[in-house]
Amino acid sequence: MTETVANAEEFWEDFYREREQIWTGNPNPLLVREVSELEPGTALDLGCGEGADAIWLAKRGWQVTAVDISETAMRRGAQRATDVTITWERHDLQVSFPDGTFDLVSAQFLHSPVERPDERAGILRSAAAAVAPGGVLVIGAHAAAPSWASSQMHAHVFPTIEQVLEQLELGPEWRVETAELVHTPSTSPDGVVGERADSVLRLRRG
Repeated sequence: MTETVANAEEFWEDFYREREQIWTGNPNPLLVREVSELEPGTALDLGCGEGADAIWLAKRGWQVTAVDISETAMRRGAQRATDVTITWERHDLQVSFPDGTFDLVSAQFLHSPVERPDERAGILRSAAAAVAPGGVLVIGAHAAAPSWASSQMHAHVFPTIEQVLEQLELGPEWRVETAELVHTPSTSPDGVVGERADSVLRLRRG
């Protein structure tokens, strides 16, 4: 195991062990918006965290494979998925990737403070390759730090929609169905009210 992989596993295990629950338990709104009207099939949820998106998809009839690097996060998801069936797989996506193809591949806020250069771009290319013909890839991402964030956070450069499309290196069989910046209210841990900018891409493979 490389030092980078070990550090990534350690980082995310420590992240989830800090509190009994990190996320709200609600599905990501961008995913809900882009997927609600799709016919259920097979779905791959990359970076599933505590499983809110995977559970939401499964309740809507999708056959879901949920993937994360953190066993702690996935164990919480499995404990909450009491009335649905989900396949949980632990992967460090820079090292291994789930087998097969899927009607939906979802990558929601797949950002990591410990990622290597171009690691995210490579993972997203693998995500695109895992989309079955006729299926969709939905990528939700931060487009900028929240307005209330520190100067250090603002210094981080998030890829633009155009840069993500370039990184994906998609062939002519793909078409862009959604490519949008979305501004939403955001409140800091200290209660400062502001907003954040996120991007959403929905891409369909022909």
